[in-house]
Amino acid sequence: MKFDQVFPVADLAKKFPEATDRVQVATVQAMIRRVFENPDAVRPTPGTYDLIIVDEAHRGYTLDAELREDDLGFRNLDDYLSAYRRVLDYFDSTRIALTATPALHTREIFGPAVFHYGYRQAVIDGYLIDHRPPRRVTTALSQTGISFEAGEDVNIIDPRTGQIDLFNLDDQVDFEVAEFNKKVLTTAFNRAVADAIARECPPSERGKTLVFASRDDHADTLVNTLRDALTEEYGPQPHDIVEKITGSVDKPLDRIKAFKNDPRPKYVVTVDLLTTGVDVPAITNLVFVRRVNSRILYDQMIGRATRRCDEIGKEYFRIFDAVDIYANLQEVSDMRPVVVNPALSFATLIGDLERAATEEDRVFVRDQIVVKLRQRLKYLEGQPRETLETVLGPLAALPDRLRDASPASTLALFKQHPLLAGILDNSSPSRPRDGTYISEHPDELISLEDDFGGRASPADYIESFEAFVKANMNAASALIAATQKPRELTRKELKALAVLLDANGFSEASLRQAYGRVRNADIAAHIIGFVRQAALGDPLVPYETRVENGVKRILASRPWTATQKRWLERIGRALKAQPVGDPDILADPLFAQAGGFEVIDQAFDHGLGDILKDLNGAIWDHHVA
Repeated sequence: MKFDQVFPVADLAKKFPEATDRVQVATVQAMIRRVFENPDAVRPTPGTYDLIIVDEAHRGYTLDAELREDDLGFRNLDDYLSAYRRVLDYFDSTRIALTATPALHTREIFGPAVFHYGYRQAVIDGYLIDHRPPRRVTTALSQTGISFEAGEDVNIIDPRTGQIDLFNLDDQVDFEVAEFNKKVLTTAFNRAVADAIARECPPSERGKTLVFASRDDHADTLVNTLRDALTEEYGPQPHDIVEKITGSVDKPLDRIKAFKNDPRPKYVVTVDLLTTGVDVPAITNLVFVRRVNSRILYDQMIGRATRRCDEIGKEYFRIFDAVDIYANLQEVSDMRPVVVNPALSFATLIGDLERAATEEDRVFVRDQIVVKLRQRLKYLEGQPRETLETVLGPLAALPDRLRDASPASTLALFKQHPLLAGILDNSSPSRPRDGTYISEHPDELISLEDDFGGRASPADYIESFEAFVKANMNAASALIAATQKPRELTRKELKALAVLLDANGFSEASLRQAYGRVRNADIAAHIIGFVRQAALGDPLVPYETRVENGVKRILASRPWTATQKRWLERIGRALKAQPVGDPDILADPLFAQAGGFEVIDQAFDHGLGDILKDLNGAIWDHHVA
């Protein structure tokens, strides 16, 4: 029976549950309206619900936008939490919050996590798919940026009306890759990226590709350039092989279903609609042609490709980075709330700096003041600029001065010059800068390289991995187990090993790619195999081969009954998908339906625990050809 046949459900259309309902589905926004915004209306009582489950709990009443460049800042958390918290506190019920990406406000509302299950653990357990090192797409323009010279005639489009006007520039205007397709439209850059994606992600590939654009009109550009690139590379293609799915298309939910269930579209371009909460397991490629400044949003976007899809043989997914998003996010904290008010002023940020409770928060606010200052100084001209430079010296150097000084120095500067914040807040861009520049600059693909966590090459990545393993193989318990006591390995230690390596920038998928590039062969080794190769010089052998040879050795080691042989062969098959033989493996459904470890252990005269250890030893202690 379906859930709603067992438990009558009040859906989103119902404001209040009926006496026969056992479950109600609602949004936080709807509950706030029902409880607080109409005091004269009938509202639910505090005792209406026994249990409230909040899914996607990193979000809030007004926290659904990404961090934008102009919006970064530490705000008083009451600005975010009041409505969200009030509606939860109104009800006398137990609360459970679920999220894959906890934010600062999540912990403020719900307290510390009571259970944590990380992405790396889910990969190890076989529930999610790992990704290969991100592939950096570098074009000529992404390296040099786009520059318009003083005196140059430039077409600028007004985003509010769509009108294009020709302006003669008084000053030079420069754009970096982070501003492409937001502040400057560049078809040549998008075509260079589309050419790279067409070659790397062919239509014959069984997986699908999701492309993240910066705006709706940018999505249109990418759809057209990608269609052209695919046709040029592979000949005529069906028109619906590439589609845009944003809030502007007709029946977007139907298009998402088609993306999930139908052969076409193979490539989808989106902006925000498919960044979170969408489950399309066949996605094997993610393409970022859009910069985001929120690690929470980035992790949610990455999550679109982590689903298993056994029917297409999905073993990993790939990330293509055309805007240097990966490097940009290294400096972004994943615990910061999203700023609700897009019009943050310098006066507001200085107030935030004064109120910030910790040095970490003060540094964060100071950095946002520096970012905003860099942008605003471009537009500060004439008498206001001359006045400030008389008092403060050359303004071009001011952002770097503040960046290199303490947050207290920034606060002191603005306190010493109380008119400074007002002058900066009142400065505004000249008319042409309000629009979006249209670039006719040519572009071409320069390189398409894997990013091994900042290492210069896959060989450097392997070298740093080997150095880490050798330096810690006698100190970290997980490495000791993998290198010196494989017979005693358990799933718990395997997870600890994966978490340890991941924290230091090493994953099985990245190691497999690095060793494959260096040795010109894609070796499907297990993470334990890579560790033992680094520590002991063990040969890298496909993990399935290790398991098959280990099971053969165990089967040949003594006379087994027919029943025992069948169980050992089943355990061997399970080990290919869920490494490490310990009693926990027999809790999986394949064995649990037969009674689990306790029942199967009886078939081995209660010696199955030692046999599983022998199997681990046979898999890892022998050098296999």
